[in-house]
Amino acid sequence: MIAVHLKELKFHAHHGLYAGEDKTGGPFEVNLSVYYEPAGPITSIGQTINYVALFEIVKQRMMQKSSLIETVAQDICDTIKTRFPVIMEIKVEIDKCSPPIENFQGKTGITLHKTF
Repeated sequence: MIAVHLKELKFHAHHGLYAGEDKTGGPFEVNLSVYYEPAGPITSIGQTINYVALFEIVKQRMMQKSSLIETVAQDICDTIKTRFPVIMEIKVEIDKCSPPIENFQGKTGITLHKTF
């Protein structure tokens, strides 16, 4: 099995439940791993999962406002599986780098891990 990873992708996005988050937005970080079994030796981009295509899927969804990052992760996962049906496993991690929590320093986040 081969895994393709996108690590520490940084976005300014407008996700959140609290007043103003949808307007001002904030920093987010995304990590993505997809796993598949190649049909044979990989000698061209058409025989693997193109990480540029994966990045575009993540980027497009991160730019759409959403109240919950769980929804964003699910949409990313669904779109990737539809575009690349050969994928057997997907792991999406989304961190909110500056959550609106008083006296909080750090990140909050979720992980969605699906196997097919």
